[in-house]
Amino acid sequence: MSILIDKKTKIIVQGFTGKIGTFHSEEMIKYGTNIVGGVTPGKGGQKHLNFPVFNTVKEAVRKTGATASILFVPPAFAADSAMEAADAGIKTCVAITDGIPSHDMIRIKRYMRRYSRNEKMTLIGPNCAGVISPGKSLLGIMPGHIYKEGKVGIIGRSGTLGYEAAQQLKNLNIGISTSVGIGGDPINGSSFRDIIEKFEQDNETDAVLMIGEIGGPQEVAAGKFAKENMKKPVIAYIAGLTAPKGRVMGHAGAIVSAYGESAVEKVELLKESGVIISKNPSVMGESVKLALNSKT
Repeated sequence: MSILIDKKTKIIVQGFTGKIGTFHSEEMIKYGTNIVGGVTPGKGGQKHLNFPVFNTVKEAVRKTGATASILFVPPAFAADSAMEAADAGIKTCVAITDGIPSHDMIRIKRYMRRYSRNEKMTLIGPNCAGVISPGKSLLGIMPGHIYKEGKVGIIGRSGTLGYEAAQQLKNLNIGISTSVGIGGDPINGSSFRDIIEKFEQDNETDAVLMIGEIGGPQEVAAGKFAKENMKKPVIAYIAGLTAPKGRVMGHAGAIVSAYGESAVEKVELLKESGVIISKNPSVMGESVKLALNSKT
């Protein structure tokens, strides 16, 4: 199994005909992703990459039956695109876009409150690598060839650290059920805790690797959830152990502002929750292997 997407998931691309949307759509199609069309306002009725183009997400959903979408939309219009997807009945939306203003993300989060838990769209990102269920579907910008199909779930803020983990696991002949990049911004659509819960409910995910970093309380919240609710082992690597307090590191969310947000503090709090800690990025794969072996 996998979470969020599989072979049958019908996907549309918002910003389909743009340069970036076209390039990554071609990559997703090559991987085997079930793309059924795209949306570019003003270009409805055209064909692009041999798929239909629609003016609105609602029209695309009505005519294709799509349940997932991916945004390759400029930051100024990305919030409206995400809310349009939610109103059209999309169940999973991946926002690749970097640079969406924080107040726009607050607006999206507030807007989503109108939907019940069962009707609410799952938003992944922004500023993320997307989602991949190896051998099934790619809804993002990951290099698909480094992902081996299997039973380890990955959640991470950093796209490149997610790629590193995938390659290490593949080298150890360990596969991945789904890898989710939740994005490096301070306000994102889905948290570590949101995704870790989905992995716990997936009966073909045996362990979860969480790749976090300094800044924000999300990793610790996920650790507390794992302690109280999860039977599967959770392994974590937290980037930024040597970062001075107050240092911004690449991602907009990677700044320490309170207790429990530095890498050292996060590691200690996660250990208290029973999470297995990978000491550095070069041993993430080995840490997962040890956890799986001890589980059996």
